[in-house]
Amino acid sequence: MKYEVININIDYEKIGTKGTDFQPNMTLYLPDNSVEIEPDRKRRTVVICPGGGYSMTSDREAEAIALKFIAEDINAVILRYDCAPVRFPAQLIQLATVVSTLRKNAEEWNVDTEKIAVTGFSAGGHLAASYGTLWNKDFIKAYFGFENGEHKPNGMILCYPVITSGEMAHRGSFDNLLGDKKDDPDMLKLVSAEKQVSADTPPAFIWHTFEDNGVPVENALLMATALAEKKICTELHIFPHGWHGLSLCNSTVYHPDHYNGQFDETQVWIDMAIRWFKNL
Repeated sequence: MKYEVININIDYEKIGTKGTDFQPNMTLYLPDNSVEIEPDRKRRTVVICPGGGYSMTSDREAEAIALKFIAEDINAVILRYDCAPVRFPAQLIQLATVVSTLRKNAEEWNVDTEKIAVTGFSAGGHLAASYGTLWNKDFIKAYFGFENGEHKPNGMILCYPVITSGEMAHRGSFDNLLGDKKDDPDMLKLVSAEKQVSADTPPAFIWHTFEDNGVPVENALLMATALAEKKICTELHIFPHGWHGLSLCNSTVYHPDHYNGQFDETQVWIDMAIRWFKNL
C-alpha cells in the first residue's frame, strides 16, 4: 500500500482570505496492484472530509473511515482542510486540488478517473455537498484555469451532513466558515447546498439519524429533496436512533467508556455506502 502525506498550498490572497500556521494536506491510502490478481487495476477513490464545525477536523472521521474503504479495495484520501479563522472558499479550493491531483496522477496511483467520490461528515459533509454543487462555478474554475472537468466529482457520500444555512442550520458551522460575512444573504444562499443543486451535481448517498442532537435531520431531507427535484439519483437512509457524530458507530472511534453499543444497528451505513459506490 502506498501511504503518503502531501501538503496542499493555495493562494489565500487570490481568494480573499488569510491562512494560518496550519498546513492543509491530503493523506493517501492506496492499495497496491498485484500481478497475481490484476496488475493494471484502476480503483474507485473516496476523498474523506472529516467534520468538526469548521473549527477542526475530527480524528474519529478520518483514518478509521479510510481503512474501511481500503479493505474493500477502494483508494482513500483524507483531506485535512483549513478551518476558522480561514474562510470560504479556501476549503473548496483545497478539495478541488485533491480531486484534480488524483486525476493528474491517475496512472501512477491506479485511480479510476470516472469513480471519484467526495465523502464528508457533519461540516465535512457540508464541504463535500458544497463541492458537489459548486464544483463547476466560475470562481473555482478560474482559480485553477480548469476547462475540462479535471476536478469534477463523480459522487457524494454525505454523513449526517450540515446542508442548509436556513432555519435548520447548524449555525456555528456557517459562522466559522463565513466569519464577518455570516449574515450576508448572498453568501448564505451560496453555501446553502440544497439551494445550489443543479443538473451538474453528482449522485449521492446520504445518511442521518432522526435523533441527531447537533445537526437536525431536516438537513439530509432538504438535500435529498433538492436532488430529487433535479432528477439526481440519490440513496437516503434515516436511522431512528443515534447522537450526532457517530462515525463508524462502534468502539473503534469511541473511548470504551463512551460507547456501549446502543447504536449498533446504525453501523450498517458503511457497508451500504460501499455497496452504493461500487454500483455507481
